[in-house]
Amino acid sequence: MDFVLLLFLVAVLIVGVLLIGIVAYTHRSGAALNKEEYQRRWLATEKRLQKHEPSTYPMAIVEADKLLDKALRERRFRGDTMGARMKSAQAVWNNANHIWGAHKIRNRVVHETDIELTYEVAARSMTAYKQGLKDLGAI
Repeated sequence: MDFVLLLFLVAVLIVGVLLIGIVAYTHRSGAALNKEEYQRRWLATEKRLQKHEPSTYPMAIVEADKLLDKALRERRFRGDTMGARMKSAQAVWNNANHIWGAHKIRNRVVHETDIELTYEVAARSMTAYKQGLKDLGAI
């Protein structure tokens, strides 16, 4: 009888550990993102970038960065800053260097007063943000 009770307790312990593991794993990946909302917001952000209007480049980049950060937060990647959340998501990125490069451009836009962006740099940044959103399952 004691052996059966011991076997039962071991089985309960194993099931409990498995359940905790499953809950931790699903919590880490975060909730499913609302693709329609992200698609709508991405298209609006993408439209901000007008090739023959350099004044639109910085705002498009900043908005794209905010959208990516929103997706990182909703997917519950850990970190107090966007950079920390991006590091937490490192395994998700198709091309991490491309996304980091875009984020660095955004930081320059926000912190430097004399930055002059070319359309090519802005468009490349937007492509990186779009891929990042795809990698997160947002669009």
